[in-house]
Amino acid sequence: MKTIRFLLAVSCISSISLLTLADENDPRQWIGHDRTRPLPAVVDPGYASTQDQPGKAPADAIVLFDGSDLSKWVAVNGEPTRWIIKDGAMECVPGSGYIRTLQCFGDAQVHVEFASPAKPEGSSQGRGNSGFFFGGTRYEIQVLDSYNNKTYADGSCASIYNQYPPLVNASRPPGQWQSYDILWTAPRFEADGKLRSPAHITLFHNGVLVHHNVELLGDTGWVTRGPYRAHPEKLPISIQDHGNPVRFRNIWVRELGKTGRPEFYLADKVLDGFAGKYEVNRDWVVDVTRRDGNLFFRWAGEEFLVFATSPNRFFAKTTDVQVEFKQEGDDTYAYFSVGEDGGMRAKKLK
Repeated sequence: MKTIRFLLAVSCISSISLLTLADENDPRQWIGHDRTRPLPAVVDPGYASTQDQPGKAPADAIVLFDGSDLSKWVAVNGEPTRWIIKDGAMECVPGSGYIRTLQCFGDAQVHVEFASPAKPEGSSQGRGNSGFFFGGTRYEIQVLDSYNNKTYADGSCASIYNQYPPLVNASRPPGQWQSYDILWTAPRFEADGKLRSPAHITLFHNGVLVHHNVELLGDTGWVTRGPYRAHPEKLPISIQDHGNPVRFRNIWVRELGKTGRPEFYLADKVLDGFAGKYEVNRDWVVDVTRRDGNLFFRWAGEEFLVFATSPNRFFAKTTDVQVEFKQEGDDTYAYFSVGEDGGMRAKKLK
């Protein structure tokens, strides 16, 4: 499946620990009991869910689904999703395809609740099957009705699919709400695509620890285990359509480390609308191209991968290059700047 992106960015975080500390929080920067050391921010922690009522997310969380709308989710290709909202839950419509978040995430604490159909049908992988993915559709935590339902170990509920079975089976009966609380550390790649540090996952299933900082071997595929393939640090979270009407509720994310600005994916057809040649003057033409779901901006002999902060604003991570596309009458213009140079205006050639 071709995933398209509408990204917004942030500087890379080099630490591979699950809870990356900001410099000012490093204990080596402070004497013991230093009275000038900043106190932690106050955050309303929210409250836990019950079977009858979803809980409330912490005040600093990004709420991806609160039972009211699907505005933060789309189909993988960026089109509106055909999943439905029913009784305050987001429900998979079999055959409608995976869904993903508009926003992209790197290191994060994630909470998601799910329920398999109350009337179980099928067996093994055919019963209450879905999946919760990081990195687009690369790294899957299996969702399955594993209550009195035998299947292969690394495909059971709460497994890191095709890699690690959970330490225990903490599944509740069909129809009951279950929860995943996840600490996700995204993999990092060098500029040449070489793996710098692998992904890690810590997972609590219904409050029970089932994975403790496990190191992922690469992509979690069916039948085969794929190697790591270089990708941006931040990518969408996705949920699988496996042909079962699994329900989800109370989904939220707390970004960890130096988060920077939010990051999003845009559909290929939107990025293609920006691609083309833009003329600053007759001696200076800027090329904008779309490759592998990303937008590239070439000028002054250099090419920059740019990420989107909105449907028409982009920036580069390596240099302070910023681009804004505007439709003015029948013409499209790119307004771009480097640092504080005041910016330049380029008209798209037809």
